[in-house]
Amino acid sequence: MSNHNPEDIQSRIQVQNRTSTFGGKLALVIGGSGGIGLAISNELASRGAALLIQGRHASDKLQEDSFLKAKSRGLIDLEFSSPVQFIQALDLRLDEIDCEPDIVVCAFGPFLEKPLRACTTKDWEWLTLADLALPGALASRFLPGMMERKYGRFIFFGGTRTDSIRSYKKTAAYASAKTGLGVLAKSIAVEGASNNVAAIVVCPGPVETEYLDRETIIRHASLTATGSLSKADIIASIALNLIDAEPCIASGAVINLDGGFAP
Repeated sequence: MSNHNPEDIQSRIQVQNRTSTFGGKLALVIGGSGGIGLAISNELASRGAALLIQGRHASDKLQEDSFLKAKSRGLIDLEFSSPVQFIQALDLRLDEIDCEPDIVVCAFGPFLEKPLRACTTKDWEWLTLADLALPGALASRFLPGMMERKYGRFIFFGGTRTDSIRSYKKTAAYASAKTGLGVLAKSIAVEGASNNVAAIVVCPGPVETEYLDRETIIRHASLTATGSLSKADIIASIALNLIDAEPCIASGAVINLDGGFAP
């Protein structure tokens, strides 16, 4: 984890605050301590947002990151077991800081590669709760307050090629849950439009993160048109550009950022 000196932190904040609509906003980043979520956290902080970062071991992972610490309102070491448990734990933390998020990013979502015939009932329950019910619960929890304050932004992360209904040989359960996020974002867009609340779904292709071993990186890269994986910081920047606008005309969009990935 790289450190940032105070002068670098201040210069980055000042530059971004002049152009971003996120200055002074509170962003809740679910899964914000690793992978694409960490890249999102860094990009939001660079644009002037204050952060509330959730991760299974967020405090340990980010203890040496002075840039994110300088912009953080708190780190939430919270493991997902159910949407009810998760929202209750978030509410306790939000009560402590006496603040509600203006921006909610859900970069959490367990992946399962299994053919449909091999998926168990537990697999279906787990993926549906984590990949669809949790984002939906976050939307229902925070949408009313955003509408009342006349500002809100949601980013959900779909799976690769889950921008529309397709067939899948190895990931049907996972993709079924992730495809449903399009309905969620489009519903938020309609319900929240008159109150400046917007939502998008971003569907990346294979992305290089610390969660992939070398063998997996090589295998996934061989399936891409470029022979390489996307970078998490590029995905984060593009995703945030889409909602960092007044008005947010991208609201309701389900966007492929897969570089033409076609396995």
